[in-house]
Amino acid sequence: MPRVVITGLGVVSPVGQSVAAFFASLTEARSGIRPVPPSVSDYPVPLVAGLIDFDAAAHWPPHWASQYDRATQFALVAVGQALDDAALALTDEESLRAGVYWGTGLGGATTMEESYRQLYGGTGRVRPTSVVLGMNNAAAGQISIANGLRGPVLNVSTACSSSASSIGEAFRAIRGGYADVIVTGGSEALITHGNLRAWDAMRALAHADADDPARSCKPFSADRTGIVLGEGAAALVLERADRAERRGAHVYAEFAGYGNAADASHISKPDASGQVRAIRAALADAQIDAREIGYVNAHGTATQIGDVVETSAIKQVFGDHAARLPVSSTKALHGHLMGGTGALEMIAAICAMQCGIIPPTAHLDRPDPACDLDYVAKQARCADLRAVMSNSFGFGGMNAVLVARHFTS
Repeated sequence: MPRVVITGLGVVSPVGQSVAAFFASLTEARSGIRPVPPSVSDYPVPLVAGLIDFDAAAHWPPHWASQYDRATQFALVAVGQALDDAALALTDEESLRAGVYWGTGLGGATTMEESYRQLYGGTGRVRPTSVVLGMNNAAAGQISIANGLRGPVLNVSTACSSSASSIGEAFRAIRGGYADVIVTGGSEALITHGNLRAWDAMRALAHADADDPARSCKPFSADRTGIVLGEGAAALVLERADRAERRGAHVYAEFAGYGNAADASHISKPDASGQVRAIRAALADAQIDAREIGYVNAHGTATQIGDVVETSAIKQVFGDHAARLPVSSTKALHGHLMGGTGALEMIAAICAMQCGIIPPTAHLDRPDPACDLDYVAKQARCADLRAVMSNSFGFGGMNAVLVARHFTS
């Protein structure tokens, strides 16, 4: 089967709207989490989120920008960065084997909330374009249209693992001979009043840190209080290795393995056995030993149960190596992008391998005794990494694990 490499990256995130700015913020532990403004939600409980100061007018004239939901706007910008980075220059014939595999949890959440506001509390009317802006596959469709990608297209929606699964399935499609190039990743824009209220009703959202709201997300910490939602997009260009080499492309890494497994136990409570099977499946797919993994970007959402379960899963898979394995959760800085988070964190892991710098788990001042791995607390660390892993574990017990390694011809 053909080897698959990563030749382009793009990011729109709460801590940077380019790959370079994003990774610099991670390594310097600069947080993008801040209080939710009253214009978004006037909920009396103080809420925080990973928010982006995004100027759509910098990318499209107003009549064009209005045709895209916020999540689609993020997606188009991140994909544009990734395609420019990859310098593909596809011919018409090549575009037939260039596809789009995209992940999102809620699709056009901003559009749908506004539609319901107008229907039930406003004019009683909704925009004629509400369906095509709000549908879950809007971003995937607009990516293919904007860039003339006429190969296989797939929208993946598996909650928190959506974009990780989209990347893994894109990898399988290229390796299986169904495409030569696939733009993949995910996007989300779910910082809306209704969505924040729904997550708070589950008692899943973090409380705002009384001293510094930017420190509200505290994965693996004894004083963690839950998830901080984020928004943004991350895109990767996956390509057949032989094609990339022929055209002299810059290769970030070889995409090596993908594991997907269900908990089959509870709709919202994670189960270590499903995570273990997904991690082992990714290692087997990559045909590497667990001890070859030099860094794991953890799912690490800062929930009381989730962080403990993931710690247990890593211990079960990596055995004695787990004690020496650097693990970090970058969600402490950018929040949980739900459908976009797996792609964003995979890029963080790839950049760590490229730059030889492991981003830290920020705000980890009081480690939880039940979370006793090496979480690279508070400060980045230099390391020679040859293979990295990214974990994404979603509601519904939907687990996706990705592995990349240093590419050699």
